[in-house]
Amino acid sequence: MSTAPSVRPTPSSATAGNHGWHAGWWAGARHLPSPHVGPRPPAACTDLLVLHSISLPPGEYGNGHVDELFTGRLDWDAHPYFQSIRGLQVSAHFLIDRLGAVTQYVSVHDRAWHAGTSCWRGRSNCNDDSVGIELEGLEGLAFEPAQYASLARLCLAVAQVCPIAHVAGHEHIAPGRKQDPGSGFDWARLRQALGWPREHFAA
Repeated sequence: MSTAPSVRPTPSSATAGNHGWHAGWWAGARHLPSPHVGPRPPAACTDLLVLHSISLPPGEYGNGHVDELFTGRLDWDAHPYFQSIRGLQVSAHFLIDRLGAVTQYVSVHDRAWHAGTSCWRGRSNCNDDSVGIELEGLEGLAFEPAQYASLARLCLAVAQVCPIAHVAGHEHIAPGRKQDPGSGFDWARLRQALGWPREHFAA
């Protein structure tokens, strides 16, 4: 995929997303700092948004287990499924729950651990120069209207502080290894809500 020019919010989109930033933390989110974080490479250009889906255990929502995973507090013995991910150290910059509430775990200026082995726009190691957004849900299933509304608002807000030029799913940057957010995610709905050029999107 060729490199597209950076997205710059228009005055109307900047107003829609203008909820304030401090040191890479967005005032529109609840803040739960994660220990699973590191510095970005000095020359990194944070121009990619990566969309994911997550639920713990799969298909169960609203129980706080995603917060616990991303902040290193998950009780591995609390559910049989957790044995399959025991010891996993991961994080994302943001989570949008089924009601549309946004939680932030990592400053957008720092490197979250969400992408794993990955490649997009001719660059590998997408954690280095991307912002990871998790949607509470199960890959292949539908997401809630409130999640799309919050996602659009969050994307516009992130574009105020990062030169976003690409939006991709985990499935696009790690094909064959990941399938999220999956076929239930409505890419056309997000593109319409943002009004960004079609070439910025992987799907």
